[in-house]
Amino acid sequence: MFYRTAESVSPKHPDKLCDQISDAILDAYLAQDKDARVAAETCGGHGVVFVTGEITSTAKDIDIEKIVHRIAGDDIEVHTKIVKQSPEIAQGVDTGGAGDQGIMIGYATDETEELLPREVVLSRHLNEFIYEKHPYDGKTQVTIAPDGTIDSIVASFQNVPKEELEKLVREFIQTENLSGKLELHLNPAGDWSQGGFDADTGLTGRKLIVDNYGPRIPIGGGCYSGKDPSKVDRSAAYMARKIATDYLRSRNAHEVLVRLAYAIGYEQPLEKTVVIDGKPEEIKGYDLTPNGIIKALDLKRPIYEQTARYGHYGHSFPWD
Repeated sequence: MFYRTAESVSPKHPDKLCDQISDAILDAYLAQDKDARVAAETCGGHGVVFVTGEITSTAKDIDIEKIVHRIAGDDIEVHTKIVKQSPEIAQGVDTGGAGDQGIMIGYATDETEELLPREVVLSRHLNEFIYEKHPYDGKTQVTIAPDGTIDSIVASFQNVPKEELEKLVREFIQTENLSGKLELHLNPAGDWSQGGFDADTGLTGRKLIVDNYGPRIPIGGGCYSGKDPSKVDRSAAYMARKIATDYLRSRNAHEVLVRLAYAIGYEQPLEKTVVIDGKPEEIKGYDLTPNGIIKALDLKRPIYEQTARYGHYGHSFPWD
């Protein structure tokens, strides 16, 4: 085993603010229209938020500006440019086909209760631990040594002096019973008070590895946030995770990797492979059409804003 590192970012990180805005917009449409077609993209920073995308829905009076202000603050200038879904795309989706081409990866491991890599879980738990007491912009990172002990921890948090940050990190280390070299890098560039959209720009879908399984596991590359479940880069990725956890439990496996692939407008996957402890086989027993996935996981509900905070897996979602 080599060194393994993963990071986590807080919900006030500018990229995560954008993810939450995009998914909150999706939820608002799904709350009124379960068949809404939504692809909402958000870019924000320095007092301005831009929301653009393609939305086709019967929902009425969706106040996007109000959603932005709830998540990002009242002092934000909001610009929107929303159009309907391309009719060329719609004609393939209306018949039950996939909303796009792409590769979707699912993964599960018995390393943790969350069935996620240990470095991912530790970096996320540390971030949540600090954020609960100091709800600001922040990042954490954990590196695990080849012997399984903790080599180093990185934590940078807005409005948290280094002394307080060290106190919290050491409390976390004790709570989690961590051991090892435990080299700490806390606010390594110095204490800081300017964060979120005041300090940096954010963009929907720019924290894909954080949203997935950490850098140890390859991903298909598709963003989730702001997309309704007809987009298989979201729904089929969730199904791939569901399949991975099912196989892990039923086969008593250590590690399961799932690969699905789709073509736009075509309902059946072009690839459906599960790799169980290094041995590949074809996935059987699942309806992997977009409509089948949506039905199996009950995805036409306003459940998505919460997924945009600390990753899409390991929180007891229906696909976990």
